[in-house]
Amino acid sequence: MIGKTVIGKTYNVLILGSGNSARSIMAEALFNTMGSGVFKGYSAGSSPTGVVNRFAIEEIKSIGYPIKSLRSKSWDEFSQPSAPAIDFVITVCDDIAKNRLPIWRGNPVTAHWGFDDPATVTGSFEEKKEAFKKVFLQIRNRIDLFTQLPLAHLDQISLNREMGKWLIDR
Repeated sequence: MIGKTVIGKTYNVLILGSGNSARSIMAEALFNTMGSGVFKGYSAGSSPTGVVNRFAIEEIKSIGYPIKSLRSKSWDEFSQPSAPAIDFVITVCDDIAKNRLPIWRGNPVTAHWGFDDPATVTGSFEEKKEAFKKVFLQIRNRIDLFTQLPLAHLDQISLNREMGKWLIDR
């Protein structure tokens, strides 16, 4: 487990989406809940909606994460000199992954985790709620695997290779 192999190191993870209203917000909360102090999650969007999706909020509430601190924000915040150095950047939106990303402090390792956008689901209240639950569980499972990577024993090149292989295998 990472928490036992890396003492005192916190890895900052920036999860990017386009609107920063659903997938990236849920991933932020999950990293901060499941990261055991080893991972600190942040989220942002290229074109933030300014509002966190209510179905995302309901999923986040289910894990006891404080929702008051959640907000839809621009990735420009993480380009500021006062922003934390980022160790990992994970895109969750296919459109974002195809484009050139800004440069952030910390020389982060990047990866793309493609999840269906539950915010685009049409239908009944229950169908929308179920779509968010499904994606939330997918993100949780991916983060669970991610937090088990032996980061203390991997150099930057090995980590890039492991993340690339991991993305293909999933």
